[in-house]
Amino acid sequence: MQKQNLAARAGRWSAQHRKKAVFGWLAFVIAALFIGGNLGTKTIPSDEEGLTGDAKRSAEIVKDSFPQTAGEQVLIQSKTAAPTDPAYRAVVKDVEGRLAAQKDVTNLQGPYAKGNEGQISRDGHSSIVTFEIKGDSEKAQDKVDPILAATAAAQKAHPEYNVEQFGDASTGKAVSKMFADDLKKAETLSLPLTLVILLLAFGALVAAGLPLLLGVTSVMATTGLVAAVSQFSPATENLSSVVVLVGLAVGVDYSLFYIRREREERRAGRDPEAALAAAAATSGRAVLVSGFTVMAAMAGMYFTGDNGFASMATGTILVVGVAMIGSLTVLPALLSKLGDRVDKGRIPFLGKRLAARSESRMWSAILDRVLRRPAVSAVIAAGVLVALAIPALGMHTASAGVDSIPKDTPVIKTFNRITAAFPGEKASLNVVVKAKDVTAPEVAAGIKQLEARAAGSKTAVDTTDVDISKDKTVAQVTIPIAGKGTDAPSVDALAKVRDDLVPSTIGKVRGVETVVGGDTAATVDYNTMIKANAPIVFLFVLGLAFMLLLVTFRSLVIPIKAIVLNLLSVGAAYGVLVLVFQQGHGEKLLGFESTGAIEPWLPLFLFVILFGLSMDYHVFILSRVREAFDRGMTTEDAVSHGIRSTASTVTSAAIVMVAVFGVFATLSSVVFKQLGIGLAVAILLDATLVRAILLPATMKLLGDKNWYLPKKLGWLPHIEHEPAVAPAAA
Repeated sequence: MQKQNLAARAGRWSAQHRKKAVFGWLAFVIAALFIGGNLGTKTIPSDEEGLTGDAKRSAEIVKDSFPQTAGEQVLIQSKTAAPTDPAYRAVVKDVEGRLAAQKDVTNLQGPYAKGNEGQISRDGHSSIVTFEIKGDSEKAQDKVDPILAATAAAQKAHPEYNVEQFGDASTGKAVSKMFADDLKKAETLSLPLTLVILLLAFGALVAAGLPLLLGVTSVMATTGLVAAVSQFSPATENLSSVVVLVGLAVGVDYSLFYIRREREERRAGRDPEAALAAAAATSGRAVLVSGFTVMAAMAGMYFTGDNGFASMATGTILVVGVAMIGSLTVLPALLSKLGDRVDKGRIPFLGKRLAARSESRMWSAILDRVLRRPAVSAVIAAGVLVALAIPALGMHTASAGVDSIPKDTPVIKTFNRITAAFPGEKASLNVVVKAKDVTAPEVAAGIKQLEARAAGSKTAVDTTDVDISKDKTVAQVTIPIAGKGTDAPSVDALAKVRDDLVPSTIGKVRGVETVVGGDTAATVDYNTMIKANAPIVFLFVLGLAFMLLLVTFRSLVIPIKAIVLNLLSVGAAYGVLVLVFQQGHGEKLLGFESTGAIEPWLPLFLFVILFGLSMDYHVFILSRVREAFDRGMTTEDAVSHGIRSTASTVTSAAIVMVAVFGVFATLSSVVFKQLGIGLAVAILLDATLVRAILLPATMKLLGDKNWYLPKKLGWLPHIEHEPAVAPAAA
């Protein structure tokens, strides 16, 4: 009797113990949600996320030595009145009174106080009232609502003036709300869109609902698990969106693979039990291999050295694992219970046609031409991908910061009005000096030398500022620099300060720790860390994927070719990102303004995610090809059969992924847009140029060499496939 693989045994057990499988899954999802809901999700503090190296160390010193209060300011602006007018003064006094009445407002500074002349604009129509929110800056967002309400009340009381608030807490609150609204929009659009695509793919409501059900419940369960894990390892704020993206994608994909195979076996004449067993042994096995390959790829993020990446690795591994387990257990249980009723709720005209059709006519026609001229097809497809990848050679990575928020957002409009009325805000470096006493003559002299050298070398484009902690153990030297903070002039200034100015001045003083931080330093240090660790991530992901595919398909050529093809699609996605978001092509269409850079974490994240997700298709298609080859077909016939029989499933899965990822391209934040476009383009290219053209073309050219395995590797386990399907007797 043929030995069954793990997926086949799981499917068989689930079909025989339907209630245990279904109710066990529901209990797991509910328990995970309950535990996660009670614990809550601990997130990485926003002021620590993305920091590494000297930038992180400087932030830690400052956080321990200076009060971390959230600074806010209220802009009072009039088109006609001047701050010297009595009416204008009355408005300012009213604003100050309303703010002073708030219990969490402290250090209130009005424009008319002595020494605050700089809070009145040069154009004579604007002024600002500054204040701080009591307590730790991390909790300021929880206290800012009543203060914002007081500012809004002042605006209502003086409609002829602009009275608007901007600051750390108010901006954080607005951005958090924007992200929450974006995610809600993504979920609202993704689910019905996915259901519509699945309805068109299956032609039946019940069959379409199962993949969506598995995807949604997998995401729900993972949300609870992530909350539990975050108690020990805090999560990044973007993790929930990543879990939704990946969870829906793989949950729907795995269900599609499984259900399509079960329905195919039924059309071939097998009884319901045998059809389900065959689907479990074949597509179930492909899901198992694919799931472990995807999780292996995600694990590569642990080697980046970044806590945010580690958080995303944990979340994506969990959601893929949960979706994989659900596909191998609860899905066969439901299919066993439903039987042919899985085709219930057929769409008129479409349902019967889809039920009778096993191959895609469009892809069959394309495949015929590819297999007739494999060399030409491979050259053209590879040429297109390489051409798209070329712009990636000029990729520039930098954090967008405030620029990632749409210009029409109220808080950004306020920010722009403030900067227009009070120009002169410059990028700056923060040289943090730590010693027993920074006011000691030797240390103070070193700081003075640093300031003088910065001014003399023109590194400082404005007056430097020195701030000393109350215990006199830490000093912050703020050096205004040229550039926007992340461009070449700013990066050059950072290098000058770190490599020359600091070592030759304050760096010579014994017993003093000196580190250079600030936004420019944070971006440079993060990019340096990512570039240093990227080779390790690439080697880990590619190496582990190579080993898994080598064992699965008992071929040395298959995993090498899979890696090359996946790298081509990833490279093309990088190129498109540069064209769109760095060079600005398609800004109006997508509704954003280019920041001239790609988010620093995105390229490596996209590589890991795309490599993992694209392996879904590769494993699924090659499993059918290998299955046919092992049953006696020639390589060319096996390739033709494998591509034709999986084309409609891969197309449906790809359309779902592209649609879900495409939804993120419609959201407000440039970060979400970059993520959505990068994923959607790569999956689209992967499912068309790579899987439908390059894969069959190269397999046809290589012939039986596809299955080359050195004799030294003959000890690898040989995985048997299901016996050929015999049609039902007439």
